[in-house]
Amino acid sequence: MYNAYSTSPADRYEAITPSDTVDLKVRGRSLFVGVAGVVVAVKTDDTTCSFTVAAGALLPIVFKRINATSTTATGLVSLY
Repeated sequence: MYNAYSTSPADRYEAITPSDTVDLKVRGRSLFVGVAGVVVAVKTDDTTCSFTVAAGALLPIVFKRINATSTTATGLVSLY
């Protein structure tokens, strides 16, 4: 399933709903953003990072959750 060092394209993806408490079942390897805004990603070490993202962007980041608080971007799809 998840391999942090995989160089192959993602073959699984799902729409996600940001949450401040519930981690994704499978960690994401990239995040597609449908509608522009801010994304607050939670890394595997529980630290966060905020990204200001344009519509249609693909963030090549590993994350276990997207926080609801302060995330304004929508149309989020996790690729793994």
